[in-house]
Amino acid sequence: MDPAELAARASYGRLLSILAVRTHDLAGAEDALAEAFLAAVTQWPSEGVPRNPEAWLLTAARRKLVDAARRRRTQDEKHVLLQVNVGDAADGDFFGDERLRLLFVCAHPAIDAAVRTPLMLQTVLGLDAARIATALRVAPKTMGQRLWRAKTKIRDARISFDVPAEELSARSFAVLEAIYAAYGSGWEDVSGRAAASRGLTEEAIWLARLTVRLLPEEPEARGLLALMLYAEARAEARRGEDGAYIPLTEQDPSRWDPHRIAEAEAILTEAARMGRVGPLQLEAAIQSAHLDARRSGARDDRALSLLYEALVQMAPTLGVRVAHAVAVSKTEGPARGLERLDAIEPSRSDDYQPYWSARAHLLERIGRLDDARDAYDRAIGLTEEDGVRRWLLARKRALGATADVSGANRDGM
Repeated sequence: MDPAELAARASYGRLLSILAVRTHDLAGAEDALAEAFLAAVTQWPSEGVPRNPEAWLLTAARRKLVDAARRRRTQDEKHVLLQVNVGDAADGDFFGDERLRLLFVCAHPAIDAAVRTPLMLQTVLGLDAARIATALRVAPKTMGQRLWRAKTKIRDARISFDVPAEELSARSFAVLEAIYAAYGSGWEDVSGRAAASRGLTEEAIWLARLTVRLLPEEPEARGLLALMLYAEARAEARRGEDGAYIPLTEQDPSRWDPHRIAEAEAILTEAARMGRVGPLQLEAAIQSAHLDARRSGARDDRALSLLYEALVQMAPTLGVRVAHAVAVSKTEGPARGLERLDAIEPSRSDDYQPYWSARAHLLERIGRLDDARDAYDRAIGLTEEDGVRRWLLARKRALGATADVSGANRDGM
């Protein structure tokens, strides 16, 4: 991998956060950092990779900011001339990491709630607008416009980059949503071959740990960390040696990481003791129940259905509603599960792969095999991950045999 590309993947969010927090100009910091990376691509092959790539990039970006301020001939120059170092992650600051600070800045109440998560995903976690648009099921052009307007608002409205301690709790759920979305984006790489995806899941877990430390009395922060640790514990087990997808119901529990599971259990227990149940804690509890069922061979479908029922009341997202329908099918029959799927608006479900995977499975269970084949075709056509596509094709070829496809690409999450 090109050294500049490697540095970008490893350091983008951290460097952008340092620059943006110091200059209070998110868009300007992005432009300067982009120019710094371009300079690295041009200079490093001939001059050699510097001993400290992060420091080189930060210095280059700071110079770009100074040059831009001088060209504008505004008072901004005196602000960006302040010395900025890689180790400047705000000693004594209660965030402990500039990336976490910038997440909370992006959750400012003056920023449109619909764009807060995409803004965090792009600025702090380095996802491009097209990938964010795909993950959040929005047109790329629309997403790009929303992000541009949000960054302009931060600059023009002079939104403060100093987050008062008393506002942390109110902003926390938006931050947790973004961290979860980042983890989910990395989790979609079933093959595990993409270094960027692995880095994204690791960074999401790290930011969740920082958030728990920042907000020790917030049970949902612990719920999110537990949820991701449960999922990460079985990351290796969900693919075969050839990269083929293995659903949770077929995974070998001996390949799971017992230390991560134990940590997740302890964290979820701590959250439960706080007595304020939220959707992230419920999702973590569902993960725990799935893992227990697979390890013990005794699945309590009724308990799982009740957990999903509570979750759909709190957070009726498309993914939760699909998973709830599958859970209902296991306690009340596939016809009832299909009724739940049919209640989802077609405008929301038409391009949602897990919906069609679940629908194919339930149609097969009630004997509507032609309809099941059509649903499999829709799911396959919407699948970008090769391992999942091969698995769905195999299920379609074996149509009529018992197979649980309800978790394809959501994989219990």
